[in-house]
Amino acid sequence: MALIYILDDEAGKPTLHIRGDLHKYLIKVRRHCEGNEINFRSRENIEILHRYKVEEVEPRSAKLSLISSEAHEVKSKKSLHVGWCIIDSNSIEKVLPSLCEIGVERVSFIACERSQKNTKLDFKRFQRIMEASMQQCGRSTYIEFDIYKNVEAFVAKFPDTNVFDFCDETLQDYSSIKTVLIGCEGGFSQKEKELLSSFKRFRLDTPMVLRSESAVLAIASKIVL
Repeated sequence: MALIYILDDEAGKPTLHIRGDLHKYLIKVRRHCEGNEINFRSRENIEILHRYKVEEVEPRSAKLSLISSEAHEVKSKKSLHVGWCIIDSNSIEKVLPSLCEIGVERVSFIACERSQKNTKLDFKRFQRIMEASMQQCGRSTYIEFDIYKNVEAFVAKFPDTNVFDFCDETLQDYSSIKTVLIGCEGGFSQKEKELLSSFKRFRLDTPMVLRSESAVLAIASKIVL
C-alpha cells in the first residue's frame, strides 16, 4: 500500500492545496485525515516519489505539506515486449490495466491480415487508462506503444521474436522470452504462417481456444510474474 500514489502535476511543491474531485477521493473515499501521509508523483518527473502529510482538512479543501522527495522507480524486474495484432480497441482497453499491473514494458500493435479493418487506436485514451492503473498498483513507468504496418515489418525489426500460435510445442520455461508475437482472432493467415515458420513457436498447455486478449494476459503473466 505504501507505493500507491496520486499523479498530480503540482507534486513536488512544498505545499499542496487539494480541492474538487481529488479532495472528495482522498478525504471521503479513501478517508484520509489530518496526520496521514500520502504519496504523489508528477508526470514531468514521475520517477520521483513525493511524500506529503495532511495538515488541515476542510469540507471542500485540504492542505498537505511536503515531507520528502526521493527517486523511487517501480517497475517489473523482467522486460517483456508484446507484438499484438490489432483487435477491437474496446477489447484492448479492457486489458490494458492488467498489462500495466503485470509489468509489460512495451506493446507494438500490428496490422496483420486478419486484423479488424479501420480500427483506430486512441493512444491518448490508452495513456489515461494506464495512469489510473499505475496509481493503483504503484508502477512508475509507462508502457511504450508503437505501430507496425504488418507482421513482416515487426519480425524484421525484432528477429528474436517468439510466436504464440496453434502448434504442438508447449514451453516449460518462459524465462528467456523477451519479445512475443500474438495474433488476432482466428490466428495468423497462411501467408503469415509461412513467414513465421522459421521462428520459435509455442502454445499454452490448455485445450481451450483463447481469445486474443486472454492469450496476451496469460502469456504476459507466465513470462513476467
